[in-house]
Amino acid sequence: MYSLHKPSAQPTKENPTLVMLHGRGSDERDLFSFSRQLNPQLEIFSLRAPFSYRWGGYTWFELFDDGSVDEKSFTESKTALQEFIFTLQSEKIILMGFSMGAIMSYALALTQPKTCNGIACLSGFAPAQLEQDYKLTELQNLDIFVSHGIADPIIPISFARKTKQLLQSSTARVTYNEYPMSHEISEECFADLTQWLHRLL
Repeated sequence: MYSLHKPSAQPTKENPTLVMLHGRGSDERDLFSFSRQLNPQLEIFSLRAPFSYRWGGYTWFELFDDGSVDEKSFTESKTALQEFIFTLQSEKIILMGFSMGAIMSYALALTQPKTCNGIACLSGFAPAQLEQDYKLTELQNLDIFVSHGIADPIIPISFARKTKQLLQSSTARVTYNEYPMSHEISEECFADLTQWLHRLL
């Protein structure tokens, strides 16, 4: 299940594709609300996570307090996401994930470098469970935008800073920003994100 925003012109394989991945307890309509404010060249798919969340909405996997993930549900979602991306015709694919969607973006891009050209990871982190699978020296074709709130009560800023340290040893081009915000996308963060996307395109 997904929402689709088509580019202003007739889409071709040259049109970059943005794949949005929402956070836990939300759905495909959440990030999709930003679609009309982004670059008009973009073909945008906003995906719904495959599992129902017990408090409402949907989730990509079970996430534990220490930052570890339930491997069964995590692997199922990661495989489904990869298979969806393989169906896209675009020559440039960018993932944009918030919170748990950011974790999914990291997990896929850092283990399968040829899957996408860029990832925007908002208020998330790269799970330590997968570190042995990260291909950090093979990310020269990957651009990464990272944003996190200093006052985030859901995913502490320390998680993002640990990911930043990890990425410093990679060959990816990384843009890292911290903001005076909570677990959210502030106006300043969104402005920086749209500028990053514009440069990438």
